[in-house]
Amino acid sequence: MSAASKKVIYAALVGNALIAVTKFVASTMTGSSAMLSEGIHSLVDTGNQVLLLLGIKRSQRPPGPRFPFGHGKEVYFWSFVVAILIFAVGAGISIYEGIKHLLHPAVLKDPTINYIVLGLAMVFEGIAWSIALIEFRKVKGEMGYFEAVSRGKDPTMFVVLFEDSAAMLGLVAAFVGILLSQLTGLPQFDAAASIVIGLILGGTAVWLAVETQGLLIGESANRDVVAGIRRIAGECECVQHINEVLTMHMGPEFILVNISMDFRSAMAVGQLEREIAAMDGAIKAAFPEVRRVFIEAEAAGSTLV
Repeated sequence: MSAASKKVIYAALVGNALIAVTKFVASTMTGSSAMLSEGIHSLVDTGNQVLLLLGIKRSQRPPGPRFPFGHGKEVYFWSFVVAILIFAVGAGISIYEGIKHLLHPAVLKDPTINYIVLGLAMVFEGIAWSIALIEFRKVKGEMGYFEAVSRGKDPTMFVVLFEDSAAMLGLVAAFVGILLSQLTGLPQFDAAASIVIGLILGGTAVWLAVETQGLLIGESANRDVVAGIRRIAGECECVQHINEVLTMHMGPEFILVNISMDFRSAMAVGQLEREIAAMDGAIKAAFPEVRRVFIEAEAAGSTLV
């Protein structure tokens, strides 16, 4: 796991922990439903960073008899758990609090403290969001943002970026709800803001779950990597035809490769072994994330291309 991923997570962890405390204090002092939802939001995000760090640590355990390809997919599992927590805890409680305060509205006390806390939260969240965005831009290269998320294999990077983006939108919703409640004297606006925050969290959670699902099940390497592996294998003198190139991400930095190929006839065993070893080395040199390469000898047309 890259140092950049950990840097982004630690920045979000510190920011969310500080923000959560201030939001809960403000909610207690003013009775704001939106501020309570924001406090829950930041608390859930803090727990999420801890889970992501746990996933990174567990993914680094060495291979063993039970898990011969290591534990790289732990990162994908814990990222999926984060998406579930955002949906079930963050979105669920925020929507519940909003509906409860809509049905039983309570007049807000002096909201000044809320504005102060929201301002501080925007500063902290803005710093964490900026760090996540800078690191994500480095990773995405020339790809668009949506394409980079769809093709990305390190979920920790875009999970934090999604969380921080949702947090910024939630802060705006809370500010607008509290301001409208103050100007109109209607606490329903504050309650409605809580529901909006819940919907933002729910949408974020669904998107995260969809993006991490493929990685958890066993997503292939990106198209350019697969094409590069096919090209390198095809350049080997021992190969007559490439039938199939199958890849699977066992972790963000671990690609498993299985190549089905038809070898040329009448080749000496020793020469064939040297050619295959050279092919293996060339693939791993070109793509360092490729850790294991398996070769299958099959006649052309015996597998689907």
